[in-house]
Amino acid sequence: MTENTSGGAPEPPKAPRSPEPSGVDLARVALRAAKDAARARGDAAQQKKQARRGGLRSGARADGRDPMALGSAINRLITERGWEAPAAVGGVMGRWPQIVGEDVAKHCVPERYDEDERVLAVRCDSTAWATNLRLLAPTLVARLNEDLGHGTVKLIKVQGPGGPARRYGPLRAPGSTGPGDTYG
Repeated sequence: MTENTSGGAPEPPKAPRSPEPSGVDLARVALRAAKDAARARGDAAQQKKQARRGGLRSGARADGRDPMALGSAINRLITERGWEAPAAVGGVMGRWPQIVGEDVAKHCVPERYDEDERVLAVRCDSTAWATNLRLLAPTLVARLNEDLGHGTVKLIKVQGPGGPARRYGPLRAPGSTGPGDTYG
């Protein structure tokens, strides 16, 4: 710390002062401001003129108002909404015979995909095909992840054929769960 011999408080260190803008710099700033203001007035006048003529019209150059191809519009919607993974899995369900083979596709059908748990549920038409698909599941998961991206499908949940529909009729005991409740 430096001592002040005058007996008062020490003087704060002086910050280097930036040079004052010269006449040329002031002229440049004023010119830039004038150009921006003129451009804004011109844009406003152009918009008023177009509004009087019946609204904005499309010109020779592309802008945001031009129509776009359906595929581009759908891809943009999928990206904006974050639907990439569900859309990809939906594509897999449409190409199921090419992915698993014609023979397996005749007997096993994908039913749904749980995006949170990354599980694909597949229903088979017989217990033999369900067992066969359970054995093929690791290979199918690897093949699906190659196609969709790593980690999209973690597990294939294989379900056998559903039982017959439970029928309710006049000869049923109230509270009965069906023929299985007598054996258990």
